[in-house]
Amino acid sequence: YETGCMDAFFRALPFRLTGAQNGVIEQILHDLSSGHVMNRLVQGDVGSGKTMIAAAACFCAVKNGKQAAFMAPTELLAEQHKKTLSALLGPLGVHVLLLTGSKTPAQKRAAREKIASGEAQLIIGTHALISTGVEFQSLGLVVADEQHRFGVEQRARLWTKNEQPPHILVMTCLLYTS
Repeated sequence: YETGCMDAFFRALPFRLTGAQNGVIEQILHDLSSGHVMNRLVQGDVGSGKTMIAAAACFCAVKNGKQAAFMAPTELLAEQHKKTLSALLGPLGVHVLLLTGSKTPAQKRAAREKIASGEAQLIIGTHALISTGVEFQSLGLVVADEQHRFGVEQRARLWTKNEQPPHILVMTCLLYTS
């Protein structure tokens, strides 16, 4: 991947990233451009900026002609990510699409067509992303949010929806127990 495309992303942010966020994004961009498949875990508290880190990775993938899939464990969280990422990346020319189980059959069919054609560049969804019939044109990055809520087999089904293995970014929050 070429990472010189990121200036537009950083300029579009409505806030300044922290040093830690910038450092993690730098590591991810290095991984994406290394010629090796990335398999990275980002762990942080709720509100620590994991979504913006994932947004940077998705933007880089899309600007390099690849699709990005962003899997969330619930429809509510998928819808929140769709709203956030559409507001940030839509003005930068990224076509963001939501695919969830509650969509009508016609909506699901239309979404699958946009995914297969490559028109949909960032596909946000639930387990619907791994359902039969969802075929990506060129899946380059998979983001799994709250990855601990997905089974190994579920995640693996998304990783294998492409001839070439995509880069993997899994995110989880810190869980404290007493």
